[in-house]
Amino acid sequence: MSGLFESVTGLTFADPWLLALALLVPVALGLRLRHGRASVVFAPGEFVRTGDGVELPRTWRVRLAWLPRALQVLALVAAVVALARPVRRDPLPRATEGIDILICLDTSSSMTATDMDARRTRLDVAKDAAARFVAGRRDDRIGLLGFARYPDVRCPLTLDHHALAKILSGVAPVANDGPEDATGIGTAVARAAQVLRGGAAKSKVVILFTDGEENVATAQKPEEIAPLHAAQLCKEMGVRVYAVSAGLGARNRAGEWMDLDTRQVRRLAERTGGRFFEARDAGAVAAVYAEIDALEKAALPEPRWRVEDRFLAFLVAAVALWLTGRVLERTALEVLP
Repeated sequence: MSGLFESVTGLTFADPWLLALALLVPVALGLRLRHGRASVVFAPGEFVRTGDGVELPRTWRVRLAWLPRALQVLALVAAVVALARPVRRDPLPRATEGIDILICLDTSSSMTATDMDARRTRLDVAKDAAARFVAGRRDDRIGLLGFARYPDVRCPLTLDHHALAKILSGVAPVANDGPEDATGIGTAVARAAQVLRGGAAKSKVVILFTDGEENVATAQKPEEIAPLHAAQLCKEMGVRVYAVSAGLGARNRAGEWMDLDTRQVRRLAERTGGRFFEARDAGAVAAVYAEIDALEKAALPEPRWRVEDRFLAFLVAAVALWLTGRVLERTALEVLP
């Protein structure tokens, strides 16, 4: 009965067990029919026939004699429904708390290498993968920072992912051997942590994409921010770093590929509670972003509902039906001896 009622009215019962009282309605009806009010017993039907055996015509009062009792039965059913407390449950929108993510993209000249994809540079591979990642994170505020020698916040944290995608598509590498052609990983991550510090999200993430080694903070320049110093800063601010080392490495003077020294970047990620990834081709980059996407999921709150009581209409109907039945029983459809 509860399922049928919900499909017809869109309402559910707060106390469905009270519907069992409906079983008492036919019992009460049977008792009333058996022990109705005392009345004068009429003569058999043969005495109300005409002389030629034709029964007298039935009036509208006779035809509707059942109506008062039917209205009272419906009143009892409506009262039982009201007691079971019908309610409307409307789902409330989930207030999802997203994650603050800053993508740190290496724009040094080495990102123009095509070792990861014959038709695209390392930077193009990184931009395409980042764009797909952004498109799937609609509840998160995401920003973009490009870096070579110096970090540059290209897009602050935003929910306007369409605008972010446009800015991302316009990122270009710095000039080869120019004054900015270096790889300042520590400075970039420290700047990213500074940007994320102002956010209210509980989870703050940096995705570092680079194809090189730290060559700004060196032993000759101790005043520069080294990757491990940036790791300590991130740890204090509650920022996790996912570091991606991309490509086959760097070419030596003979044109051979040499593996990078990724120890600093690996430690940077691990000390912040993040992870380090190596991606040697475009497929690996896509897989890394997919794994980060799976790791960084905002917890959805429990479903919430707005519950509105709708028993009053059934209670009013029960009273109206009962009173109508009683009035008809005492007036227009009264049965006299």
